[in-house]
Amino acid sequence: MNPQDELDALVKLFPNEQRLFERAEHVSSSTTPEPYKSLLAHNHHMTISMEEYHNSPVDVVVLDQRLDENVYSRKILLVKSGTDDVVQFGIVKFNFDYVTQAVKDEILAGEIPLGRVLINHNVLRHVDLGAVLRITAGPGLAKVMHIEPGQVTYGRLATIFCNQQPAIDLLEVSAPLL
Repeated sequence: MNPQDELDALVKLFPNEQRLFERAEHVSSSTTPEPYKSLLAHNHHMTISMEEYHNSPVDVVVLDQRLDENVYSRKILLVKSGTDDVVQFGIVKFNFDYVTQAVKDEILAGEIPLGRVLINHNVLRHVDLGAVLRITAGPGLAKVMHIEPGQVTYGRLATIFCNQQPAIDLLEVSAPLL
């Protein structure tokens, strides 16, 4: 799948009257500026990357969610623990067929970031970076991230394989850092 199709499929999970992005373009990892390159262009969980970069644990805020049979999707923010400081916006589509009931229950509870749940349950996982995106915030993204429309940031599309199966599709957008 090409990055624009994958991005569109994730965004369409949560229709919004306000556009999330004015523009989202695929950029190569090698031309992604720091600190975004270090935060996004890797095969690790963003939860850990955000905690390390911001020198703070992160909490999840679930903005919207849906469950279609055994496929769970949610739109989230990661915030510095105990604050309203947004560090990341995300959309997740998770096929629960590849994880235990305990993992499913904890994800559905919406109290712990996804990456931390998978790590805590020792789920055999591999993160496959799909694309790095240069994103110009539309009014929808600006509103939830508390930034100005038109502000530029970076994000990524990735797939997490759980027990060697493609279980999770992700859009992860960093709060502007520069």
